[in-house]
Amino acid sequence: TFVSSLGRHQVERVVDVREIPLSRKRGFSKSALREKLEDEGFEYVHLRELGSPKSMRHKLREDKDYQSFFRAFSTHLENNLMAIEEAYQYVLNATCCLLCFERLPDKCHRSMIAKKIKERDGNGLKVINI
Repeated sequence: TFVSSLGRHQVERVVDVREIPLSRKRGFSKSALREKLEDEGFEYVHLRELGSPKSMRHKLREDKDYQSFFRAFSTHLENNLMAIEEAYQYVLNATCCLLCFERLPDKCHRSMIAKKIKERDGNGLKVINI
């Protein structure tokens, strides 16, 4: 289903923004995911620096305070602008999909990453949730 959705949206590259790209969902850990995506004609890139740090994830799991999480993650991104630049370079020459664990974009750090990449571009990029 995931791979089909990527194809329908003409994605060329998946940018994995999980700090630790492991999953209990079969096929979504880094090696298996990369292999499947490459077999289907997609490029896979892992940008660990854009993942939410373990301490932030654990705090969010405990207190469910998304406002605090997003403030902390915003600071994390400001300290990792080279990773935003790297992601931006990937976006410049291919249709990309940011991938992480969270299904809902309003509860996910990838929405903040997309916003930073869009700002880096001068707000000309089109961002959609698939």
